[in-house]
Amino acid sequence: MQDRDEMTFIARTQKKRWVIQPINARCEEFAKSLRVSPLLAQVLINRGVTDVPQGRVFLKSKLTELIEPAKMPGVEAAAKRIKEAIEKKEKITVYGDYDVDGITGVTILWRVLTLLEADVDYYIPHRIEEGYGLNAEAVETLAKNGTNLLITVDCGITALESANLADSLGLDLIITDHHEPSHGLPKAVAIVHPAIEKSYPNPDSSGSMVAFKLAWAIANEFSRGAKLEPAFRDFMLNATTLAAIGTVADVVALTGENRILTSYGLKALPHCELCGIQSLIESAGLTGQGLDSYHIGFRLAPILNAAGRMGHARLAVELLTTDSNVRSVKIAEYLKQQNADRRQCERKILKQAFEVILQKQLNHPDHKSIVLAGNEWHSGVIGIVASRVVDKYYRPTIIFNIADGTVQGSARSVEGFDVLAAISACSEHLISFGGHRMAAGITIEHDKIPRFISDFEAYAQQNLSEDCLIDTIKIDAEIPLGILKREAVTELERLAPFGQGNPAPIFATKGVRLAESPRRVGAKSDHLQLAVTDNKTTIRCIGFGMGKLEKKLVERDSFSIAYQPQINSFNGFSNVQLVLSDVQFE
Repeated sequence: MQDRDEMTFIARTQKKRWVIQPINARCEEFAKSLRVSPLLAQVLINRGVTDVPQGRVFLKSKLTELIEPAKMPGVEAAAKRIKEAIEKKEKITVYGDYDVDGITGVTILWRVLTLLEADVDYYIPHRIEEGYGLNAEAVETLAKNGTNLLITVDCGITALESANLADSLGLDLIITDHHEPSHGLPKAVAIVHPAIEKSYPNPDSSGSMVAFKLAWAIANEFSRGAKLEPAFRDFMLNATTLAAIGTVADVVALTGENRILTSYGLKALPHCELCGIQSLIESAGLTGQGLDSYHIGFRLAPILNAAGRMGHARLAVELLTTDSNVRSVKIAEYLKQQNADRRQCERKILKQAFEVILQKQLNHPDHKSIVLAGNEWHSGVIGIVASRVVDKYYRPTIIFNIADGTVQGSARSVEGFDVLAAISACSEHLISFGGHRMAAGITIEHDKIPRFISDFEAYAQQNLSEDCLIDTIKIDAEIPLGILKREAVTELERLAPFGQGNPAPIFATKGVRLAESPRRVGAKSDHLQLAVTDNKTTIRCIGFGMGKLEKKLVERDSFSIAYQPQINSFNGFSNVQLVLSDVQFE
């Protein structure tokens, strides 16, 4: 059974809306052309893959289909300046964000520059003490310590003042980022960004993908022929695993070249030559397994992220850059413990947050947002807590940590509501803010929180439609259980890797009934095992976090299920199993 230890299951407070895609009239013909099942063809059409060439690329993509690095805006100017710095033996510092996307991107650039024997170091700001982005104090310190060329990763596109400071200090700046620019572009010798020119085919690149493209361009600069030299080729193949981890962790759309790179990186991950990657896999208990996007998102990425949330993310970069097996094992085990501490801290804050919501009746239907502030709510964890609150109440949520000095906040949104625009509309109360449509960070003075809460709720009342407050499940087709033969379910894996933009297929079957009594399982008896039948076919199911439905299921003659089919392997046996997404009663 699929391991869900890293996931937190929150009982939602409202019924979900099912949006079931109708069977496309071209489905049978499309399936024959691609030589796949109609079920797989239907899912492809739902994903916007509607012609045969598209379908063939989607089902069998190759690394050669990645976009050439020279097409990335700003990459050629950046690669030439880096080559000049290496030849002149100038000191280079790679400055990255403290999340997994930034950590992996920094590692990619540091490793290619080290391969070229550059004078290179890396700098990761402390999440709590320095906050997100390129900060002025760090720029001054790096300039003072002799850095000649500063390269940002996954940050810097909004750092106008810090960029001007770097220029005044004689520090050349290369910005690599994928976040939205603010008012104008910062001053830099090069800005490598997938969305600053509309012509670039993949504006939704992750920060690690941008770093990957720059590293590729640097390798091209130092290769004598049209093909990469062996050392660079080996490096780039290892770099695909790092970029895949960053891409999945940053929840960018797994479509186009993001999907191609992630697909290859996942296949290469178990065999990656970097000892830090192998120690990370071992610490997560995944050695010897085939790895997918779930393992990155819920097992590996949280361990890497724990460094920045509970301590300093520089340690995670050290894990991925060290060549010492002994050191990598020690760091991985330490980060694993930090992740356990993070989970304990998260549960404590979440419990307190739910208590405040109920006490203040913030869950009332008239409320369109939830904003909470708590004393000593760890700033490294409040973003996760905000996500959990959204999971339960499906409202835009902001969680503030009140500690010494200024107050830090983290926002998470629901589909259809631009939380960054909402925060910007209330920015008169803020010291600083930044982010994107679905997530953002805020800094505010303590005494201005009440006014901000009032204005944020007022904005939500005016701009958040009732439809956006209903959690929606997009279902690929309503089907009879008999379609879900082992061959058909196995074939669906060809659609992987799954994630944002390419979700795992979800199907629905209405009017099923219990084939045997359900059984609560798990350490807390919060999961549910059951078998269902549509009178022709019987299939076993697992409902994670659905233990409380046991009595209701027994009392009903029939019900409807939405689910993800999978092949469940246990003790050498395998069978089709349905992972329930939702259960609805007429």
